[in-house]
Amino acid sequence: MNIMLLLFIFTLAAFLGFELISKVPSQLHTPLMSGSNAISGITIVGAILATMIDNSLIAQIVGFLALVFATVNVVGGYLVTDRMLGMFRSKGKK
Repeated sequence: MNIMLLLFIFTLAAFLGFELISKVPSQLHTPLMSGSNAISGITIVGAILATMIDNSLIAQIVGFLALVFATVNVVGGYLVTDRMLGMFRSKGKK
């Protein structure tokens, strides 16, 4: 697979993700994030595959950065979901 195709896919995914999230009302951000955490795991698999497809240095760096950003996204989503669910716990329980 060509490095230009990988960069095009990465850029397109970043642009579409930004456009979609910016159109969501603020009341829906947390429920959407908690519902999409499992789906975001697909991004990690895609980043691993992108890193393994091409052995060039640029492909390795871009794939690694995609893996890091996808992992931060998934972990951050779970932390926000946990915090949201903590708001509904009774005060006596932790």
